[in-house]
Amino acid sequence: MKCNICLLKLNQFLQGEVVNQDNRISEKDSSAWLGVLVFVVGLYLACTLIANIASLRIVIFAGFSIDAGTLIYPLTFTLRDLIHKVGGTKTARATIFTGAGVNFLMVVYFWWVSTAPADMEVGPQTEWSTVLGPQWRIVTASIIAMLIAELIDTYVYQKWVSRFKYKYQWGRVLSSNAISSPIDSLVFSFIAFYGLIPISVVWSIFASMVGIKLISSLVSLPAIYLIKPKLEWTLEGQS
Repeated sequence: MKCNICLLKLNQFLQGEVVNQDNRISEKDSSAWLGVLVFVVGLYLACTLIANIASLRIVIFAGFSIDAGTLIYPLTFTLRDLIHKVGGTKTARATIFTGAGVNFLMVVYFWWVSTAPADMEVGPQTEWSTVLGPQWRIVTASIIAMLIAELIDTYVYQKWVSRFKYKYQWGRVLSSNAISSPIDSLVFSFIAFYGLIPISVVWSIFASMVGIKLISSLVSLPAIYLIKPKLEWTLEGQS
């Protein structure tokens, strides 16, 4: 009888199903799981803020024109996949919208700071406004691209999990990033720069962004194996 129960639990685990009705996690594992989730969400939000600030500068990297935020922004896709893995689809989507909201608040606050009267005893401090003043087109492009691409990324990721459960974790990351990265790059490049710089430079930015994001996805791929899904925390809590 016990062997049959063990086989049933093993089969449910392989199929990605919850093995108990109330889906409880032990108090110790619950704290550990929550700590991991908070850490990954915090890192995701930090990367979106840093990337959007860095995007205000166009640099030459490996012979290509790119916005500097491209060098760190690809990490958000892998981090978002980790959030999806640990917290589920609703948590991932909530994190994406929170990221967009936090970035919008940052821009509004930076705009206010740039328009507030400067303390002339210190100096006009015009450099701050020049660098961090409102770049509405770039920031708008970044937020729109982030929302569209990462919601698509979440959708593709969830479809993969529904099909293969917790097998082929590398496949869910690569498939979702391979679709969302070009979309993100295309939306951002054209909303931010079309009509402001030569179209050849826009396409160069797009191509380099896609290449860097896909390479970053490959480099950061092992990270998906470092964190267990919530299902495994649940299973261990019942053992």
